Amino acid sequence: MNITESATPTEAVLRVAEPEDIAEIVRTYVEARAAAPMPAPIYPESDIREWLAVKVLAPQKGSQVWVAEVDGVVSAFVAFTPTWLDDLFVHPRAQGTGLGTMLLDLVKSLTPDGFGLWVFEMNTPARAFYTRHGLREAERTDGSANQEKTPDVRMAWP
Repeated sequence: MNITESATPTEAVLRVAEPEDIAEIVRTYVEARAAAPMPAPIYPESDIREWLAVKVLAPQKGSQVWVAEVDGVVSAFVAFTPTWLDDLFVHPRAQGTGLGTMLLDLVKSLTPDGFGLWVFEMNTPARAFYTRHGLREAERTDGSANQEKTPDVRMAWP
């Protein structure tokens, strides 16, 4: 499967993730994270697959996983709760096409009371993306409390 490099938001379909999406969600997560200025994952891909599968197959109360599909291929996904954006990843070949904005706007519409998220301090493209979309920095840490032990920033909307 190829991800359309010239995808535009009008060609994307946003929908709730389904069990058959798990492999493409994992691929998107692994490849997007590898391409971003972030620390390497501390877990093997098999653990990542299991963790993401649980989010899709057995979500916790109020949690949701949505995908952005282009030409039948999952090119981005978002996982969130009523108060927290856990994950928003766009496959590297689909970045800059508006999929991240579409998913973030979806989260905003479904969490009207606002939400927070953590982003690594070193991930300046992600921080700039969230700032452009109205999120504000709420806290910085030295990373001692996260698994990667890497400085991070808590951002909030509104």
